[in-house]
Amino acid sequence: MISEPLYKEYLSLLLEGNKSGCARIVERLMAEKIDLETLYLSLFKRSLYEIGEMWVANKVSVATEHLCTAITEGLMTQAYPLIFNQAHTGKRAVIACVANEYHQIGGKMVADVLELHGWDTYFLGSSVPVDGLMAMIQEKKPHLLCLSLSISSNIDSLERAIMRVREKWPELPIFVGGKAFEFLAPTVLDLHKNVKLLGSLQDLKFQLMTFGEARGK
Repeated sequence: MISEPLYKEYLSLLLEGNKSGCARIVERLMAEKIDLETLYLSLFKRSLYEIGEMWVANKVSVATEHLCTAITEGLMTQAYPLIFNQAHTGKRAVIACVANEYHQIGGKMVADVLELHGWDTYFLGSSVPVDGLMAMIQEKKPHLLCLSLSISSNIDSLERAIMRVREKWPELPIFVGGKAFEFLAPTVLDLHKNVKLLGSLQDLKFQLMTFGEARGK
């Protein structure tokens, strides 16, 4: 677990734009053998959500919010030796933020957790047009597609992506998640076959276990 004083210290350094100070805290936690999900959820996600709330309340500028996001993306690379040291399962996943979605850290966290569990991932980043997504699925032939949605008003982009994928690959499992679903009812996905809503990285781990069991792997 991450202590509250350490979290507050990290948050203060992050808001200052102190990359080296933040990196030292991450190095310390890694040396203490923190697990990836705790690092991502209790430090990175928590701090970015808190900064986002501060931006909404006009307590920090949009420039500060963007700076903190950029620093966090850089800090995530410190966990790569742990992530990419795992035996591979042969499973493949494509992960993308749908068109007009520019918040990509959540999707990157999902890709990293999948890599930690032995998957080969293809993370396409932010605002991926549907045609580009379709081309990547055709090329990589993934066992799983993960789509990220952060802004609830952008639900139409998610719906369009799912419908296009379903036209060509009706059985491809799709995991969907993101901050938008704090404001959207899960029933918006009910019309789509084999689409699961992920509430957290722990939920992703559980779904990966049932994913393998359901396919006899």
